[in-house]
Amino acid sequence: MTGPVPEPGSGPARDPGLQPERTRLAWRRTTLSATVAAVLAGKQALHGGATLAATTALALSAAAWIGFLRVAHRRVRETGTARPEPLAPRAALVAAACTVALAVFAAAMVF
Repeated sequence: MTGPVPEPGSGPARDPGLQPERTRLAWRRTTLSATVAAVLAGKQALHGGATLAATTALALSAAAWIGFLRVAHRRVRETGTARPEPLAPRAALVAAACTVALAVFAAAMVF
């Protein structure tokens, strides 16, 4: 036997608990990983001499890293509120694209 279906938003008040803190820590960890990848890309690009291809890859890696930092910083700031909004699809797409771009640029510098 089932009861009436509750209306959206009529449930108990949201108890954020530690979830926003875990989310902030995860974004910070991911940002640190992206920073390490960007620094290693810079080291790799400058190790064999500053060729045009290496400099271009380094500049693109830096742009992807900065794009990811912007999304991550905004998300960390938003999760500090009492009722954080879900991550916008556009922000998720930018974060994913920057992550993939960093991986592609890193692979291109190795070969």
